[in-house]
Amino acid sequence: MNIDCYLLSTGNKDIEQTVSGLKATGQVAQINLIGPKVPANLRNGYGVLEIQTPFSSQVMQTIARSAQAPYTLLYTKDTALCLGMFTLERMIRILEDSGAGMVYADHYQLKEGRRQAAPIIDYQPGSLRDDFDFGSVLLLRTDALKEAADRMTSDYRYAGLYDLRLKLSQHHQLVHINEYLYTEVETDTRLSGEKQFDYVDPRNRDRQIEMEAACTEHLKEVGAYLKPEFESVAFDADDFEYEASVIIPVRNRVRTIRDAIRSVLSQQADFRFNLIVIDNHSTDGTTEAIDEFAGDPRLIHLVPDRDDLGIGGCWNMGVHHPQCGKFAIQLDSDDVYKDEHTLSTLVRAFYEQQCAMVVGTYLMTDFQMNPIPPGIIDHREWTPDNGRNNALRINGLGAPRAFYTPVLRAIKVPNTSYGEDYALGLAFSRRYRIGRVYDVVYLCRRWEGNSDAALDIAKQNANNLYKDRIRTWELQARIALNRQRKA
Repeated sequence: MNIDCYLLSTGNKDIEQTVSGLKATGQVAQINLIGPKVPANLRNGYGVLEIQTPFSSQVMQTIARSAQAPYTLLYTKDTALCLGMFTLERMIRILEDSGAGMVYADHYQLKEGRRQAAPIIDYQPGSLRDDFDFGSVLLLRTDALKEAADRMTSDYRYAGLYDLRLKLSQHHQLVHINEYLYTEVETDTRLSGEKQFDYVDPRNRDRQIEMEAACTEHLKEVGAYLKPEFESVAFDADDFEYEASVIIPVRNRVRTIRDAIRSVLSQQADFRFNLIVIDNHSTDGTTEAIDEFAGDPRLIHLVPDRDDLGIGGCWNMGVHHPQCGKFAIQLDSDDVYKDEHTLSTLVRAFYEQQCAMVVGTYLMTDFQMNPIPPGIIDHREWTPDNGRNNALRINGLGAPRAFYTPVLRAIKVPNTSYGEDYALGLAFSRRYRIGRVYDVVYLCRRWEGNSDAALDIAKQNANNLYKDRIRTWELQARIALNRQRKA
């Protein structure tokens, strides 16, 4: 028998089907049930660890100590698992052939009775999100599991499994098998736009604090941790005609662009500012809507000569315009500033906090700007001491974002239409302080035309893969920077 199995058990009787399916494979040495409630009829003949926190450090170390078979399987859901034909043999084969410490696989999901494909993505050094999707079946080499667990020194209630896989990844590969090897039941049927803010939900704050601690420990161990020591910013480095410029890249947003422009032109400030709109070849009347404001000299309406620009490329065009101000302030074409003081608040933060980038706080609203869940997004996980490190774990840095233009011109914006803002935040935080405004200064509107409200699985995977690559590149850059500083 090759595998010791550890299954999440919350009292859901579907676990009985999972147990039967595993036993039928002929590969299982022992089955253990871990969780807050184990069905009475499964208490005899199986290992039982009844505990409220099944993914704690204590549980992970208990599993590592008790596992005796060459391989250890973790099933992290409490719903019925249906293995494909020879799934466990295939996973064992890939573990052996690749020399990996763990394998995970593409699979199918049953959502409201319908089966659909659930492909996932390759793990890489920058796959530091604690919600990285491995699927629910993890097969580990037991010797690698024990080695990683031996290096776990913290006692986490929620971050034990996260800490374990970070430790595992330091010495072993985590290999994705891009074959559909099992079917799991998925009970979370929310759209992608509803799930993406789970990590900033105040109800998850205790969990997030532990995840941050585990990630920070990992960064220290791989040499990527940055101390809270920052390069100074000289705001008199260049002469600018304008103190600030609001940058709005836009394509086909005729329903919202007028509101965005009005929210900028109504700003009250004791400094000169302008608005640079980069109209990326709109075809729906957006161009004509922008031209309605042509009588205001503060509006600069640009149409690129080239047709290969994403949002990031449009930002580069605006930032490198000769009339761009000392500070470049973000506003998406869907959104509006909260009131006429947003611009002044953000510019003041640069001087008060001596930073090269400022991130504000926003309120989620519907199209009519009525508040909707999750409400205020303030990213309070960003702290002066550890924000630049925790930024490698989370999936975004908030809005609105504002940049000291000379630094932004030097770094430049990736020419993409997703993740370009996150890449900038990581690059800026590598060397410079990022300032924060915790008052709501921005209204982020959710409506049926939002590009990220309901993404299909292929687009979600492409987005997540790109952000993981951004993190990988940043991780490598920080390791190199630390080596340079020590030399």
